[in-house]
Amino acid sequence: MNHPMSVCLTNVVVKRRQKVVLGPVNLDLAASGVTIVLGPNGAGKTTLLKVLHGVERVSEGVVQWSVPDVQARQSQAYVFQSPIMLRRSVRQNLAYPLELLGQPKSEIARQVVDWAHSIGLQNALDLPAPRLSGGERQKLALGRALIRKPKVLFLDEPCANLDGRSTREIETLLRDATQTGTRIIMTTHDLGQVRRLAGDVLFLLNGRVHEQGGASAFFTDPKTPEAKAFLEGDIVE
Repeated sequence: MNHPMSVCLTNVVVKRRQKVVLGPVNLDLAASGVTIVLGPNGAGKTTLLKVLHGVERVSEGVVQWSVPDVQARQSQAYVFQSPIMLRRSVRQNLAYPLELLGQPKSEIARQVVDWAHSIGLQNALDLPAPRLSGGERQKLALGRALIRKPKVLFLDEPCANLDGRSTREIETLLRDATQTGTRIIMTTHDLGQVRRLAGDVLFLLNGRVHEQGGASAFFTDPKTPEAKAFLEGDIVE
């Protein structure tokens, strides 16, 4: 399963109640790096992530991974803005994805302790996950996603409600993940975070890819007035 996973969207459209919320989108995403999806609220950012992850039905068009669909699904993880926790201990939350993969108990126990250290929750292994703070819960959600060593990780506003310290810790985890070969595709409203993490940027507006390119070029020389206005903090419609 060591094939890098690129993805191609061809004429993808998502409709809800006959209204187009995304598309048509034509997009090629390479198999490595950090892509950040930007755009105003309602631009279709979360819908695009869900389409890529295969949990949003497309009304038209094709989503084609560079590996067979089953393999693509098994090689992905998704962390939501409000992480969904099992109502169990931190230890059980971390163990669960590996149990689904049928790994041996001793191996699971070892990896759980390793990951608890990585996310700074080694002293909270036996705490019920719902009792964690917002930042701790987000780190647990990230640990639970990364413990399976996914090829692709989707993140929807992972630091939206967090303080600076938690944000920094999560960004460190994301950098480490990319260095060990995980492809990251994420949304954020935090332009500082984009500058710190993004290799490339997708700017969505009204359900379409309005601009796409390297992050540094996007910041220094946005190609469209809408992208420029967005970067300056103006309301873009």
